[in-house]
Amino acid sequence: MELLIKGSTELNKMFMALQRTASGLRRDFGEVENLQQSLRGARDFVQKASARIEDSILSDLLLVRPSAGLLTPNMSRAGDGRDEFVLALSGASNFVRGNPHFAISLALRSNDETKIALVYSPIDERLYYAEAGSGAYVFSAYHSARIKVSNLSEPADLTIGYNTSDNRPTLGDVRRTGCPALDLAWVAAGKLDAFVSDALDFAEIAAGDLIVREAGGRIEMMADLVATNGHIEI
Repeated sequence: MELLIKGSTELNKMFMALQRTASGLRRDFGEVENLQQSLRGARDFVQKASARIEDSILSDLLLVRPSAGLLTPNMSRAGDGRDEFVLALSGASNFVRGNPHFAISLALRSNDETKIALVYSPIDERLYYAEAGSGAYVFSAYHSARIKVSNLSEPADLTIGYNTSDNRPTLGDVRRTGCPALDLAWVAAGKLDAFVSDALDFAEIAAGDLIVREAGGRIEMMADLVATNGHIEI
């Protein structure tokens, strides 16, 4: 197999599965843009599109680890008890409104540890990815580059993503993008210095967790989710 990106054969097979699924999502995105006069119709359409992601990618993933389980926000399928794929469409509310800021989050976990992580933005075809112990990378237009968290610490310099429902004090220049998987990837790439969120479905953040840590950042998932560059306290 010819490798598309720097990393293992399994990583590349997972990326190929994402690409095939993403081509269908791009067609769906074109359709949902035509449904903007009916938000209810758009939401129904996106829910069906999300289900199609699971159906379309499942057969490809089983070629990577045939006995693996599957976890998504909508379903859980038992496997061998050791390996599990964790899959989610992040930023679905953006998708509904014809906003291209959404992503597919995909992780492979073995013995309760994430080994491979991919966050793929289908519209601009940009991939953030990591393998445990091998660093984090961004891939676009056949170019791969290693990514690292920022080293900023002064409050006036910070740009922080928020996905919170309360009125807690904010720090730095605030961003609310509506796509937690990409927010985590942006912390890893130094585009954000931190990301603070209410509790999220694990399927949406499993990949971003590893990418942040492999890029040198810190992440805590308790009552809230807090990911930082490791130089600031929130």
